Amino acid sequence: MIGTRNRFDVIGQLGSLRRYARALTRDEADAEDLVQDALAKAYERRASFRSGGNLRAWLLSILHNAFVDRIRSRRAETVRIDAVKQISETQVQPPQEHVVRLAQVRQAFFDLPEDQRAALHLVAIEGLSYQEAADTLKIPLGTLMSRIGRARASLRALEADRPPQSRTHLKIVGGRDE
Repeated sequence: MIGTRNRFDVIGQLGSLRRYARALTRDEADAEDLVQDALAKAYERRASFRSGGNLRAWLLSILHNAFVDRIRSRRAETVRIDAVKQISETQVQPPQEHVVRLAQVRQAFFDLPEDQRAALHLVAIEGLSYQEAADTLKIPLGTLMSRIGRARASLRALEADRPPQSRTHLKIVGGRDE
């Protein structure tokens, strides 16, 4: 009984699950709901977890599948996301340049298409290998690499659009530093 409990200890994975859920949903409350749903599904399917397997990748895969299930069952979420975007555009930006810049980079990340955002998040933020991320998303390795490349190119374009005197060096993790 103790061995089963130790090999299925998800407490240490909550940070990764929450970060990935926030990247997918763009909403703190929805992210927490998604994590809870994913953990419930993982607990129900704990017998299918291979001993010695990568628990984080397995949990992230379940979380991703739960997110896809939500999209398929609730197309009305698009209306909610558009409403959140309209509200966020009316906010007054803070005067601190670095805070403004971080908000711009964050918004650029959230503006990426969902497939690119998910791929980049798993590799650049969660630190999964390309193969683990491809397995998590259930896509071929080449497709994952293509999505990451397009996401990084989009984020690099954000830096290229700034005047030379105001450019800070934005490094896209794992990308070429041009």
